[in-house]
Amino acid sequence: MSHPQKLARILAARSGADIELAIATQGGQTLKLLATPDQVDRLIDELEDILNSPADEGTGEPPEAA
Repeated sequence: MSHPQKLARILAARSGADIELAIATQGGQTLKLLATPDQVDRLIDELEDILNSPADEGTGEPPEAA
């Protein structure tokens, strides 16, 4: 697995029934993904849980993929 890269920005737009996410890194790479509305809703829930939990120093390793 590659090393985590710093996030520059995330853009989102409707693409038919799906949502297109463009994730840009500070290094200039862009990853485009198509997600269902349900997947985006679950992502929002996950991020809210993380933001509402106490900060944890952790191991420096990325989380396991869901």
